[in-house]
Amino acid sequence: MRITKDNEISLVKEILKKLGASEEDCELVAEATIDADLKGFTSHGLGRFPQYLKSIEAGTINLEDNITIEKETPAIALINGNSGFGQAVSYKAMKLAIKKAKEIGVGCVGVHNSNHFGVTGFYSDLAIRDGVIGLVIANTEPAIAPLGASKALLGTNPIAIGIPSDTYIALDMATSATARGKLLEARRKGNSIPEGWALDADGNPTTDPDEGLKGSILPFGAHKGYGLAFMIELLTGPLVSAAWGKEVTGTADPTKDCTKGDLYLAIDPSKFVDPETFKEQTEAFCQEVRDTGDTFVPGDLEVKRIAEAEANGMEIDEKLYEQLKEICSDLEIDIDSYLEE
Repeated sequence: MRITKDNEISLVKEILKKLGASEEDCELVAEATIDADLKGFTSHGLGRFPQYLKSIEAGTINLEDNITIEKETPAIALINGNSGFGQAVSYKAMKLAIKKAKEIGVGCVGVHNSNHFGVTGFYSDLAIRDGVIGLVIANTEPAIAPLGASKALLGTNPIAIGIPSDTYIALDMATSATARGKLLEARRKGNSIPEGWALDADGNPTTDPDEGLKGSILPFGAHKGYGLAFMIELLTGPLVSAAWGKEVTGTADPTKDCTKGDLYLAIDPSKFVDPETFKEQTEAFCQEVRDTGDTFVPGDLEVKRIAEAEANGMEIDEKLYEQLKEICSDLEIDIDSYLEE
């Protein structure tokens, strides 16, 4: 069965509204959810949505969320998310970073006491739409073991970078070989995972997602991914008054308070160079890359997936359907009215 873009947005909003979320939160969570699914990051879209509902039930997501700006200068801010929806807190943080960038050239906003926010690139895309460069990093509860160890200590610690131009130029990736959500999705579907993704609790390679979740996910590029994950852990932990290492909780287990941190950076290219010149040179480089052969610019694959999803809708597997059906039944929502065969 499949669901269209508009129906997915409507379904998410109706569920959240019945649970007591504000209109703004319903809108932002729905936007972030559909963004993930349209781009093909289904592990962070509707497939991850039931986790947020469990968080609401457990009280780890605060429906009365209001961010608190704890520290601020013209260039930076530190935000306490007060356990609100990660999507709402992150949207406000990135918009504040963009505002500062437009005023003085750069804006950097740190966040703690928030929640899982979906795909990292949704927030760097906000910067692109406002004509500025966006960079977003975050830590997560332990998933990667330090090189040479077998016990997970670092998060999958994603990074997203967006460059404003006529071409959609965007990078969104975990510092692990794959996102934890991919293992959660594989476990839900009863699928195995590729070799080279994860180790079991004893440090042995595994293709069983459940064993990988009990063990650790490998960093991408061995020492390179590990080193980047390590640095992001510090930039989104101690720097922003959030947890780090084994003290990070709540990004995968919805029953625990979310203690991770985020960092949002916006740069206004017009404060460095003429914006049209920057755009022309950026496009020229994209063309240089394309002229080298059958390759792609970061962001091309997402553009293709979005077009396909908007045209054909997005698939919902049987197990996700059963999860959503149970949720909707409790809320007296007819989920089948949103779906297509």
